[in-house]
Amino acid sequence: MSALSDGLAKMCKANRDGSHATQNNRLRSLLKIAKDLEKECGYKLPSPRSLKPKHPADLVKLYMRHGVSDRTIANRLAHIRWWANKVNKEKMLPIKNASYGIGGSTPKTDRAKPLNYDKVSKVSCQLVQASLQLQAAFGLRREEAIKFHPSCADKGGAIQLKGSWCKGGREREIPITHPKQRKILDQIHKLVGEGHLIPKGKNYIEQLKTYEHQTIKAGLRNNHGLRHQWAQWRYRQLTGWKCPNDGGQPYEALNTKQKRKDRQARIRISREMGHDRIAITRTYLG
Repeated sequence: MSALSDGLAKMCKANRDGSHATQNNRLRSLLKIAKDLEKECGYKLPSPRSLKPKHPADLVKLYMRHGVSDRTIANRLAHIRWWANKVNKEKMLPIKNASYGIGGSTPKTDRAKPLNYDKVSKVSCQLVQASLQLQAAFGLRREEAIKFHPSCADKGGAIQLKGSWCKGGREREIPITHPKQRKILDQIHKLVGEGHLIPKGKNYIEQLKTYEHQTIKAGLRNNHGLRHQWAQWRYRQLTGWKCPNDGGQPYEALNTKQKRKDRQARIRISREMGHDRIAITRTYLG
């Protein structure tokens, strides 16, 4: 545990504000924030008292790039404000989340969005176009879609993602269940042959910058919504009805047989998306 994480854990232990659930959620959130500050943003804070205005600002930018919902960002900012209060720096943060460019704590119930092919056509790099299509067709994360190696991944009836492409190093398999998926893969095979979606002479970070520049220029923002759209499509495919976030009935309205099918679908979707918790599907499906 880093010095910052250790300091935040001790702070939480010494300040038992709220219920046990609130305390546990706050601790988990602050430890996540500390890890992101250090691993993703490159800051090495020796103690919680080292908090500065640039730290929450850079975290918000990071989370927005990664497609984290406004509600989750707002919750994390609330925990940072709690932290700031305990080190007498509460005036350091803006009172309103709008100052960070997010919509406060009002949740977005559905962040799914289909791929806009008119905008895709404005992307000049064909490899970036292919990555976007993979995100939409298979629910891949951005990194997975950029690192995709078609001749290695395409197993005929499924695609196999290497752990080195995936979050947490968890390799996984996603079935090919629709002709459009096969068509997209065949097009990518023709495009790169035995190669990758990262061109020769470039590394992942360089291709990521190309992806970010060209998608923003084409008006393709918040592409994590493609993953939400895929999850909802996959749910319809597995159950035969829409999920709550797609306008379907809430879980409470399902009969016993439907509830069983709902759970089976969520378990499968969670596994195919590279998650190890079924609860995460609520973010995508409701």
